[in-house]
Amino acid sequence: MDKARLIDVELDETIGRSTPEIEHERAVAIFDLIEENSFKPVGDTGTGPYKLKLSLVDRRLVFDISRENGEWVTTHILSLGPFRRIVKDYYLICDSYYEAIRSATPTKIEAIDMGRRGLHNEGSTTLEERLRGKIDMDFKTARRLFTLLCVLYWKG
Repeated sequence: MDKARLIDVELDETIGRSTPEIEHERAVAIFDLIEENSFKPVGDTGTGPYKLKLSLVDRRLVFDISRENGEWVTTHILSLGPFRRIVKDYYLICDSYYEAIRSATPTKIEAIDMGRRGLHNEGSTTLEERLRGKIDMDFKTARRLFTLLCVLYWKG
Protein backbone atom coordinates (compact mmCIF):
# COMPACT_ATOMS: atom_id res chain seq x y z
CA MET A 1 0.00 0.00 0.00
CA ASP A 2 1.38 3.40 -1.00
CA LYS A 3 2.15 5.50 2.05
CA ALA A 4 1.96 8.86 0.24
CA ARG A 5 -1.79 9.02 0.64
CA LEU A 6 -4.65 10.14 2.84
CA ILE A 7 -6.38 7.58 5.02
CA ASP A 8 -8.70 9.95 6.88
CA VAL A 9 -10.33 13.33 6.28
CA GLU A 10 -12.10 15.11 9.11
CA LEU A 11 -14.15 18.29 8.99
CA ASP A 12 -13.57 20.46 12.05
CA GLU A 13 -16.55 21.96 13.88
CA THR A 14 -15.64 25.33 12.29
CA ILE A 15 -16.95 23.92 8.99
CA GLY A 16 -20.39 23.68 10.56
CA ARG A 17 -23.09 21.12 9.97
CA SER A 18 -25.81 21.33 7.39
CA THR A 19 -28.86 19.52 6.07
CA PRO A 20 -28.82 15.72 5.87
CA GLU A 21 -28.55 15.98 2.07
CA ILE A 22 -25.43 18.15 2.24
CA GLU A 23 -23.92 16.03 5.02
CA HIS A 24 -24.42 13.00 2.77
CA GLU A 25 -22.69 14.75 -0.15
CA ARG A 26 -19.79 15.69 2.14
CA ALA A 27 -19.48 12.07 3.29
CA VAL A 28 -19.47 10.84 -0.32
CA ALA A 29 -16.81 13.40 -1.30
CA ILE A 30 -14.62 12.33 1.64
CA PHE A 31 -15.15 8.63 0.84
CA ASP A 32 -14.15 9.18 -2.80
CA LEU A 33 -11.07 11.15 -1.75
CA ILE A 34 -9.89 8.49 0.71
CA GLU A 35 -10.68 5.67 -1.70
CA GLU A 36 -8.12 6.83 -4.27
CA ASN A 37 -5.55 9.57 -3.74
CA SER A 38 -1.89 10.51 -3.88
CA PHE A 39 -0.99 12.99 -1.14
CA LYS A 40 2.30 13.97 0.52
CA PRO A 41 3.31 17.17 2.27
CA VAL A 42 6.34 18.67 0.51
CA GLY A 43 9.49 18.35 2.58
CA ASP A 44 8.10 15.73 4.94
CA THR A 45 11.03 13.50 5.87
CA GLY A 46 8.80 10.93 7.55
CA THR A 47 6.30 8.60 6.01
CA GLY A 48 2.57 8.51 5.62
CA PRO A 49 -0.14 7.58 5.36
CA TYR A 50 -1.67 10.88 6.41
CA LYS A 51 -4.75 12.25 8.10
CA LEU A 52 -6.21 15.58 7.02
CA LYS A 53 -8.31 17.80 9.26
CA LEU A 54 -10.02 20.71 7.48
CA SER A 55 -11.21 23.82 9.28
CA LEU A 56 -12.24 27.36 8.40
CA VAL A 57 -10.49 30.36 9.94
CA ASP A 58 -11.22 33.89 8.69
CA ARG A 59 -12.61 32.57 5.38
CA ARG A 60 -9.51 30.48 4.82
CA LEU A 61 -9.36 26.71 4.57
CA VAL A 62 -6.86 25.23 7.01
CA PHE A 63 -5.22 21.92 6.11
CA ASP A 64 -3.92 20.31 9.32
CA ILE A 65 -1.93 17.23 8.33
CA SER A 66 -0.82 14.46 10.65
CA ARG A 67 0.49 10.91 10.39
CA GLU A 68 -1.62 7.82 10.90
CA ASN A 69 -0.55 7.75 14.58
CA GLY A 70 -1.71 11.37 15.09
CA GLU A 71 1.77 12.95 15.03
CA TRP A 72 1.45 16.46 13.57
CA VAL A 73 3.25 16.99 10.24
CA THR A 74 2.30 20.47 8.99
CA THR A 75 -0.46 23.02 8.58
CA HIS A 76 -1.25 24.95 5.41
CA ILE A 77 -3.73 27.80 5.08
CA LEU A 78 -5.49 28.35 1.77
CA SER A 79 -7.37 31.52 0.84
CA LEU A 80 -10.77 30.65 -0.60
CA GLY A 81 -11.01 33.89 -2.59
CA PRO A 82 -9.62 32.42 -5.85
CA PHE A 83 -12.29 29.70 -5.74
CA ARG A 84 -15.42 31.79 -5.21
CA ARG A 85 -16.09 32.55 -8.89
CA ILE A 86 -15.24 29.04 -10.04
CA VAL A 87 -17.49 27.43 -7.42
CA LYS A 88 -20.33 29.86 -8.17
CA ASP A 89 -20.07 29.20 -11.92
CA TYR A 90 -19.78 25.48 -11.26
CA TYR A 91 -23.03 25.43 -9.29
CA LEU A 92 -24.81 27.50 -11.93
CA ILE A 93 -23.79 25.09 -14.67
CA CYS A 94 -24.67 22.10 -12.45
CA ASP A 95 -28.17 23.56 -12.03
CA SER A 96 -28.40 23.93 -15.82
CA TYR A 97 -27.20 20.36 -16.26
CA TYR A 98 -29.80 18.88 -13.89
CA GLU A 99 -32.52 20.97 -15.54
CA ALA A 100 -31.36 19.86 -19.00
CA ILE A 101 -31.52 16.20 -17.98
CA ARG A 102 -35.27 16.61 -17.53
CA SER A 103 -36.06 18.18 -20.88
CA ALA A 104 -33.14 18.89 -23.22
CA THR A 105 -31.77 16.95 -26.16
CA PRO A 106 -28.81 14.61 -25.61
CA THR A 107 -26.60 16.99 -27.58
CA LYS A 108 -27.46 19.91 -25.29
CA ILE A 109 -26.96 17.76 -22.18
CA GLU A 110 -23.55 16.67 -23.46
CA ALA A 111 -22.53 20.27 -24.20
CA ILE A 112 -23.53 21.43 -20.71
CA ASP A 113 -21.75 18.44 -19.15
CA MET A 114 -18.56 19.30 -21.05
CA GLY A 115 -18.76 22.82 -19.61
CA ARG A 116 -19.37 21.41 -16.14
CA ARG A 117 -16.34 19.12 -16.39
CA GLY A 118 -14.27 22.02 -17.74
CA LEU A 119 -15.10 24.19 -14.74
CA HIS A 120 -14.37 21.31 -12.39
CA ASN A 121 -10.98 20.86 -14.07
CA GLU A 122 -10.32 24.61 -13.78
CA GLY A 123 -11.06 24.50 -10.05
CA SER A 124 -8.89 21.41 -9.64
CA THR A 125 -6.01 23.06 -11.49
CA THR A 126 -6.37 26.19 -9.35
CA LEU A 127 -6.27 24.04 -6.21
CA GLU A 128 -3.18 22.20 -7.47
CA GLU A 129 -1.45 25.52 -8.24
CA ARG A 130 -2.37 27.04 -4.86
CA LEU A 131 -0.96 24.01 -3.03
CA ARG A 132 2.12 23.59 -5.23
CA GLY A 133 5.26 23.53 -3.11
CA LYS A 134 3.16 22.58 -0.08
CA ILE A 135 1.45 19.31 -0.96
CA ASP A 136 2.35 16.88 -3.72
CA MET A 137 -0.73 15.31 -5.26
CA ASP A 138 -1.88 13.99 -8.60
CA PHE A 139 -4.64 15.59 -10.66
CA LYS A 140 -7.22 12.98 -9.62
CA THR A 141 -6.60 13.86 -5.97
CA ALA A 142 -6.87 17.57 -6.78
CA ARG A 143 -10.23 16.85 -8.48
CA ARG A 144 -11.49 14.99 -5.42
CA LEU A 145 -10.30 17.75 -3.09
CA PHE A 146 -12.00 20.34 -5.29
CA THR A 147 -15.22 18.31 -5.12
CA LEU A 148 -14.98 18.40 -1.33
CA LEU A 149 -14.29 22.15 -1.43
CA CYS A 150 -17.43 22.61 -3.56
CA VAL A 151 -19.52 20.59 -1.12
CA LEU A 152 -18.24 22.78 1.73
CA TYR A 153 -19.63 25.80 -0.16
CA TRP A 154 -22.92 24.10 -1.03
CA LYS A 155 -25.99 25.51 0.69
CA GLY A 156 -28.41 23.03 -0.89
